[in-house]
Amino acid sequence: MAPATLLGSTGASASSDPSGLVDRFGRRAVDLRVSLTERCNLRCTYCMPAAGLPFAPDDQLMTAAEIERLVRIGTARFGVRKVRFTGGEPMLRHDLVDVIARCAALPDAPELSLTTNAIGLAHRAAALYAAGLRRVNVSLDTVDPTVFAEVTRRPFLDKVIAGLSAAHDAGLAIKVNAVLLRGINDALAPDLMRWCLERGYELRFIEQMPLDPDHAWDRTSMVTAAETRAMLSESFGLVPDDAPRDGAPAERFRVLARTADGGVGPELGTIGIIASITESFCADCTRTRLTADGHVRSCLFSDEETSVLGPMRAGASDDEVAELWRRAMWAKPRDHGDDTDDLVHPTRGMSAIGG
Repeated sequence: MAPATLLGSTGASASSDPSGLVDRFGRRAVDLRVSLTERCNLRCTYCMPAAGLPFAPDDQLMTAAEIERLVRIGTARFGVRKVRFTGGEPMLRHDLVDVIARCAALPDAPELSLTTNAIGLAHRAAALYAAGLRRVNVSLDTVDPTVFAEVTRRPFLDKVIAGLSAAHDAGLAIKVNAVLLRGINDALAPDLMRWCLERGYELRFIEQMPLDPDHAWDRTSMVTAAETRAMLSESFGLVPDDAPRDGAPAERFRVLARTADGGVGPELGTIGIIASITESFCADCTRTRLTADGHVRSCLFSDEETSVLGPMRAGASDDEVAELWRRAMWAKPRDHGDDTDDLVHPTRGMSAIGG
């Protein structure tokens, strides 16, 4: 793995910048991912075993009030600008609308979005928008019903499509996240892209990451970003978007129609490709994470966690919680989970960490 080019260490202490979540390499976290639950109603092959996983009991998870408090600390003290709620499947939280409404009502309210599989979204999209949610990132790897059932181990494609439609009607911006699996859905990537472009959904292809609790991930079988670009270019013209990424994980492309003679025609929309493994963007990472059980994770791949929920429940002040959070982020690893060029395969799976 090619090492990321990072800014040099500031040489300051962890508490030297009270205005932000900075690390040893000069990066500043302004994008917060908050996991709301470890539970999920799908069993995607790259995420969770068919039999599921042992989940933390509800009394160990953050309550709506505790989530509100931590988001308030993040926005008011650290300048967090964006909050995305994740899981597991956050739609399984019965108080999801309340969580959104509380965070939207904060004095320094951030931009609020939600990562979901969209099952159940059809019945809640309007309420979520009214509460202050403005975007959903929907996980959808294929629109072929048979392949969907093979990947997710559940026959719920119709529910996902209904959720997407309801989100669109409610006024929510929509991004679709897809993981390509070699020999399963990779050949269907152009069809998924065409389907999303026709509906105005911005599709993101994401390289499969080593976040499966079975540790079955194999880099040699992973569909790379380069392969994805090459495959899509056979059916569409792809032109790199010249807008700055500003720390965003996706490299965006303008999509052009292919003409009969192999040339390019009108622009159809945009897509993104997230090359988490082969084209590391760790150098520009702006993310900080809270697990559903209230631990700060400075890096998706790192196993290092700092509990803030435990101290909060023991009576810690906002100042004390903020200092714990700041110190956790100061220790953020350089690249993919540590300070070497190795790739860490975290002990916790994606459903327990949160996306």
